Amino acid sequence: MDKFSFLNAVHAQLIDDMYEQYKKYPDALEPSWKAFFQGFDFALENYGDEDADAPVSASDPVQYAQQAVSNNAVSEDITKEFKVVNLIEAYRSRGHLFTKTNPVRERRHYFPTLEIENFGLSKEDLNKKFNSATQTGMPGPATLQEIITHLQNTYCDSIGVEYMHIQNVEEKKWIMEWVNVNENHPKLSAEEKTEILFKLNQAVAFENYLHTKFVGQKRFSLEGGESLIPALDQLITRSSQLGVDEVVLGMAHRGRLNVLTNIFQKSYKQIFSEFEGKEFEEDVFSGDVKYHLGSSKKITTANGEEVRINLTPNPSHLETVAALVEGICRAKVDNTYQNDYSKVLPIVIHGDGAIAGQGIVYEIAQMMNLEGYRTGGTVHIVVNNQVSFTTNYLDARSSVYCTDIAKVTDSPVMHINADDVEAVVHAIRFAADFRAKFGKDVYIDLLGYRKYGHNEGDEPRFTQPNLYKLISKHQNPREIYKELLIKENVVSDEVLKKMEQEFKALLDENFDASKEIERNTMDVFMQDDWTDFPIGGKNCIVKSEVDTSYDLEKLKELAIKISTLPGDKKFINKITRLFENRIKMVENNSLDWSMGELLAYATLLTEKYNVRISGEDVERGTFSHRHAVVKTEDTEEEYIPLRHVNEQRFDVYNSHLSEYGVLGFDYGYAMAAPRTLTIWEAQFGDFTNGAQIIVDQYLVAAEEKWKIQNGLVMMLPHGSEGQGAEHSSARLERFLTLCANDNMIVANITSPANYFHLLRRQMKFNFRKPLVIMTPKSLLRHPKVVSPLEDLANGSFQPILDDPTADPTKVERLVLCTGKLYYDLLAKKEELNDDKVALVRLEQIYPLAMDNLNAIFEKYKNRKALIWAQEEPENMGAWSYILRNFRDTGIQVISPVASGTPAPGSHKMFEKNQTKIINDVFQTNDEPAKRPVTA
Repeated sequence: MDKFSFLNAVHAQLIDDMYEQYKKYPDALEPSWKAFFQGFDFALENYGDEDADAPVSASDPVQYAQQAVSNNAVSEDITKEFKVVNLIEAYRSRGHLFTKTNPVRERRHYFPTLEIENFGLSKEDLNKKFNSATQTGMPGPATLQEIITHLQNTYCDSIGVEYMHIQNVEEKKWIMEWVNVNENHPKLSAEEKTEILFKLNQAVAFENYLHTKFVGQKRFSLEGGESLIPALDQLITRSSQLGVDEVVLGMAHRGRLNVLTNIFQKSYKQIFSEFEGKEFEEDVFSGDVKYHLGSSKKITTANGEEVRINLTPNPSHLETVAALVEGICRAKVDNTYQNDYSKVLPIVIHGDGAIAGQGIVYEIAQMMNLEGYRTGGTVHIVVNNQVSFTTNYLDARSSVYCTDIAKVTDSPVMHINADDVEAVVHAIRFAADFRAKFGKDVYIDLLGYRKYGHNEGDEPRFTQPNLYKLISKHQNPREIYKELLIKENVVSDEVLKKMEQEFKALLDENFDASKEIERNTMDVFMQDDWTDFPIGGKNCIVKSEVDTSYDLEKLKELAIKISTLPGDKKFINKITRLFENRIKMVENNSLDWSMGELLAYATLLTEKYNVRISGEDVERGTFSHRHAVVKTEDTEEEYIPLRHVNEQRFDVYNSHLSEYGVLGFDYGYAMAAPRTLTIWEAQFGDFTNGAQIIVDQYLVAAEEKWKIQNGLVMMLPHGSEGQGAEHSSARLERFLTLCANDNMIVANITSPANYFHLLRRQMKFNFRKPLVIMTPKSLLRHPKVVSPLEDLANGSFQPILDDPTADPTKVERLVLCTGKLYYDLLAKKEELNDDKVALVRLEQIYPLAMDNLNAIFEKYKNRKALIWAQEEPENMGAWSYILRNFRDTGIQVISPVASGTPAPGSHKMFEKNQTKIINDVFQTNDEPAKRPVTA
């Protein structure tokens, strides 16, 4: 190693500052520094900035210093000064590796230590004074021993700071100055310390009470991390002082009950009643376990500010809720706070195993600076138990810290000993300040332990016997802080006993009151945002009559307006022709799929609804049909026609290559924006596979579990076109399996007009339900997939489309189908001029419009066969669902045989399968395939 390698980390600002001081007051400097800068000026004077023979660094005092030292051209004092600078930089970069942050066991050290000998310094230097002390926040020159003591207190006590990986100089300097104040320790008044103890007492006493009253019941206690409660209290208070009006918090189950009661002020008696396992008031809701429920509350902080706080309901899929938190916050920023990101604070509480192990964390982290997904910075708090269920941290990650995801976004991390509650409060205030200043994510690693096993009935000593020997002897944070405050004469033992007794009496009173509750109630999450949207009752989707018509002349005007490009901008020829063709469609009264879609958005905008579309390639559409955003040829300036309809929000964003995270984000957005048509489009329908957890845990179940409505639209391109197994199927069968109790709408539309009305109906309902659409690929440009303007203006959504040419007296085979296959069958019917087959389309597959279907069955009562035809394999598509609903009708299925793959890889095999389906429908084979319903 080069003996001068320590200069690689030399603090440039130190030399620059001292050089500026030298130029103004040369005699004020230490003599060796004065001599050094005189040498630099000599080099600059003799060589000049542009002299080819100049030393490589003659015009830069920092580089000159490095070169001068390597040439032994400066005094030993200055050389030592640089070594001290390097030591200071080492503490900033690696001090967090040598902290007292683990409350129950010593840290393992695999890294070079911070011993001064590693920096070319010795014990003889400890009493020497160095100017570089000023770079640590010290007021002037100080001895090396004083500098080391200061650095130890700042970087190696109960808080470890990681920030030197940050590239932004302003951010790094701000953090450096923030932690230098009071050596990174808080200065708290007696009143503040008492308030912290009060919140800590609430946290500890509540857990102890549950442990004695509900023995053996799961509660996923916070014990070992109780300092989270004063931390959240302080974060909300500090942030409200910095301008935050609303907080959205997401967390998994551990500690959730404590947060609900002691932060969200949910009544203790309600929690106790839920432990009794009573039914909920409304039988239509199945409800959920107590540690998955959410809450919304308006609170007043200790400083008197009013803040709305929201705890997002969350199932046990750990990090899933983080995506929803971000989406909810963005909806609030867009629609409530006029694009002011400082008004809404997202907080996500992680477990150490989950933040390191769950891939969605990375997907969400990457959203931080993305135009369509940023939320002005998130405070991430890791309740670090040092064990995931039964897995030791050494088996749970390869990274040094569970929070190393922070380096992806250049975000700072504070690692804190959770037993040192004042350090926790200090770090939390840093997080609030940094987020408010820079609008970026910040991570708090709250290092504690888990007192019991994964749940209170689990035996942790099976897998961590040594760790749990230590934990069993360890005092809780309240007792540790009590002793400190007694020692400091902040509170007396009598006051502490009174505090504990009063809280115990309060819990006893609530426990007794809980016995009187006959049925539990469920608080509606963000109820204030949904006051105009009552939950839809039974059969609300099929029975609701909504007007989706639109004035014909105004519709024409809108169609022309959104199809006209500005004349002062130059677009590529293909775009110009495409928009010219759209105008021709209006003139010819024949609109394609994209025009039906875009006019649905345009008309909704005129009726004071907002529209948000998000997903991979949604701006132009995966199949280049939408072109909601076009770019000029030379400058790539964006032009968005729908933003010129009126002042309503029309937002369309290409997402990063994420499904799980983005679908969760957009579901969260729709959760907080009932007046916005919120759409997530998959690049191909099967891409939703990667986001299945959002579908299962939220989309289909949230209304029954938590009374949460959501109007998210999922567009999933679907259809077999001979392109192989991938990207053919959006897995219609999966969605239909999950349908029950009017929990969502599943559709497969075949005309632009019906698509237009379906999208408009979604917002015209006075309730909200998720809408899943199997959208087309080849049909986007099919010559028959067109609609006249009159069908858009005067029509309505048709859940069932009857065969317009069929003569009921001649029909022998009534064929039900959906989506693209209809046009394949129609072509064959026209080719054969077959009047014995009627083709009926199920446009809305769930819920079925049974009155309409029964009328059709009655109309074709002379039929000899009722057939369900699908291009998906028999074990996929809608067949199993159709069978459940029509098992008494003798319905037959025509489809490819059951398969483990949605479509064949061979195009010839695809054609063979498709031809067979069509021939079987029209009985043009010698032996038509008939697979009747069997019991």
